[in-house]
Amino acid sequence: MTKRTVYARYADKAALFKASVQRAIERLIVPHATLQALETADLEATLAAVARLRVAQVMTPAGLKLQRIINTESYRFPEIFTMAYEQSTRPVIEFLAGLLRREIATGALAVADPERAAVVFMSMVVSGPVRIIVSGNRLTRREIEDRLQFAIGLFLNGVRVRDERHRNKDTRQ
Repeated sequence: MTKRTVYARYADKAALFKASVQRAIERLIVPHATLQALETADLEATLAAVARLRVAQVMTPAGLKLQRIINTESYRFPEIFTMAYEQSTRPVIEFLAGLLRREIATGALAVADPERAAVVFMSMVVSGPVRIIVSGNRLTRREIEDRLQFAIGLFLNGVRVRDERHRNKDTRQ
């Protein structure tokens, strides 16, 4: 393409940059059907599958490049962070919040705000490994799995309904 052809379509370099980031985001969006296929009757297994999927996305060359671009350029172009969140992260958060709402309805979980809990979950399981990977350090599959399992266990232990005996003990401390 010639410069003239490019700028006939994009007003300036910023518009071209944002369009490039948009295309990269679109390539990494997890379809809702893919998320639904991860769902099982076992909440812990489903949460682990979603966490593995999100970390695996960042570990791809395209995912790593996109994350680095968002990290370094979102101060100049805050809309790229918003685009990535709205198109890629928010649907996963909504899926997780739906899972949590179903578990709340069964009485298994005690969560006042399922959406916020889903955001916290994603921060716990994805943000840590992603920061390490994006910074250029390597994590083995075993290290990633250990981190995910620890974070998932910590999250579930925080949101599960405790039996009456534990409630009484918790209130005395």
